[in-house]
Amino acid sequence: MIIAHLSDLHFGMPEYVEELGNNVLKKIKEIKPELIIITGDITNCGYLEDYEKAKKFIDSLESERKLIVPGNHDVRNAGYLLFEEFFKTRYPVMKIGNLKIVGVDSSEPDLDDGHIGRSTYNFVRKELEEFPLKMVILHHHLVPVPGTGRERNIPMDAADFLKLLSELKVNLVLWGHKHVPWFWKLNGILMINAGTATTRRTKARIEASFNVIKIEERRKILIKRISSRTFKEEIIYNGVL
Repeated sequence: MIIAHLSDLHFGMPEYVEELGNNVLKKIKEIKPELIIITGDITNCGYLEDYEKAKKFIDSLESERKLIVPGNHDVRNAGYLLFEEFFKTRYPVMKIGNLKIVGVDSSEPDLDDGHIGRSTYNFVRKELEEFPLKMVILHHHLVPVPGTGRERNIPMDAADFLKLLSELKVNLVLWGHKHVPWFWKLNGILMINAGTATTRRTKARIEASFNVIKIEERRKILIKRISSRTFKEEIIYNGVL
């Protein structure tokens, strides 16, 4: 199974780069992922015009399946209502073979801070308890990301949520938000942070990028980072779930 992980498209942001967006469309067509995951901030301010552009772009990404959760920028200006209008739910769930994926809305309207909430814990537990392979996707980072300055916006209940994920033996957690790609392995959980895929709002010499995850038989997994500008590939992790 091949999964493309994109984040922080930011349609409506002055720093959005059309060339990068076109490159992503081209590369996704070449990769042919069975699933595309987008971990939030598809828009910059949650405006209707931005959602319309984002929806057109996402519809153009070639894949049979797509899972999308909102980010803090998407829920500005009552954008959470538009997110549900365009993408049906802020808590998507999908099963592919023996893999179950659960999406969580970690955003708070008109705030950059994240929060998951106890009612969501029950939802996640119910959806994931019985599955051999488990993935959770959200927008906000659950652990600090290096090179992003003063730490801000980790969900206020991140520690409790991490405890739940550990108890459930979740295999993968995907997020975005910080525009800096990174990878952690904590208590056996692979945690993958995506950079911004389509904007110039990056740090130092870090390029706009997205991730590709390949899961094979016997739980083999290969995670690569692909530059949205040069298509240069970097292996992040090559191991077993």
